Amino acid sequence: MLSLMSDTSVKQQSTAAFYGQAVASFAIAMVATSVGIFRLDTDAWVRAFLAIAVLYLVTSAFTLAKVIRDRQEAG
Repeated sequence: MLSLMSDTSVKQQSTAAFYGQAVASFAIAMVATSVGIFRLDTDAWVRAFLAIAVLYLVTSAFTLAKVIRDRQEAG
């Protein structure tokens, strides 16, 4: 029998509300973490180390999300 199913996939798009919530959540988390780090009662080098660690974690998370998305789109 012939298959009537198509191999084309439907591109799903997030709603504006979901996008807004994701952006707001990210911004609040970054601001809260930054304020928490810089209000620590410790040496400046410790605060700088924690700030660099947070930035590295964020960039790694974005890179990982992009790689996962690219793999899903390719296969």
